[in-house]
Amino acid sequence: MMRRAAETGFTLIEMMIALLIFGLLAAAGVALLTFSVRAQSATAARLDDIAAFGRLSSALSADLAQASDRAVRDQDGTPMPGFIGASGSIGAPMLQLVRSGWTNLDDAPRSGQQKVEYRLDGGNLQRIAYPMLDGANPLAPAILLRSVRGIDLRYRIAGAWSDRWEQKPGIALPDAMEMVVTRSDGTRFRSVYVVGTGYALPAEGAPGSAG
Repeated sequence: MMRRAAETGFTLIEMMIALLIFGLLAAAGVALLTFSVRAQSATAARLDDIAAFGRLSSALSADLAQASDRAVRDQDGTPMPGFIGASGSIGAPMLQLVRSGWTNLDDAPRSGQQKVEYRLDGGNLQRIAYPMLDGANPLAPAILLRSVRGIDLRYRIAGAWSDRWEQKPGIALPDAMEMVVTRSDGTRFRSVYVVGTGYALPAEGAPGSAG
């Protein structure tokens, strides 16, 4: 009788139970794998966003710290001050300045100063540089941060905050600038940057000293 039972194999009910257990395990594995992929994608997107904020902060810190009171001319030859600061993303550009310390590694016939702009276009915060200080067309914009709803700027002037920078006699640059970025999902980020702390030019004969 035991040999006959062994030859008959599994019953239909046993096979159905085994298939049910296998299906449950497979479904659990697929769900776990899907969750892992989604978590990895969300983590990568978050890390990219943090890296973008780091690049934005580094660019603004360098530009504002080396801001210079050097008047320029636009493409039409109209004189403009070296530092223009609007209240935020409404202005186009909302920030324009002349920065020192533009390293000239290839000894190109240009100045060591550079005119740069920051503007918000289509939800993208852009940094736009110019090859020359006066009368030149801008270079291709570099996108520093995406998914931006709006930007608010304030300027520290003689111990008080102002929504707009206006040059006054004896005050060529603001002391600091505050930036509040509002993302498309409503989150807000605030940062403060020192303006015009100066820049030490390379020693005579060092690479990039010509300009």
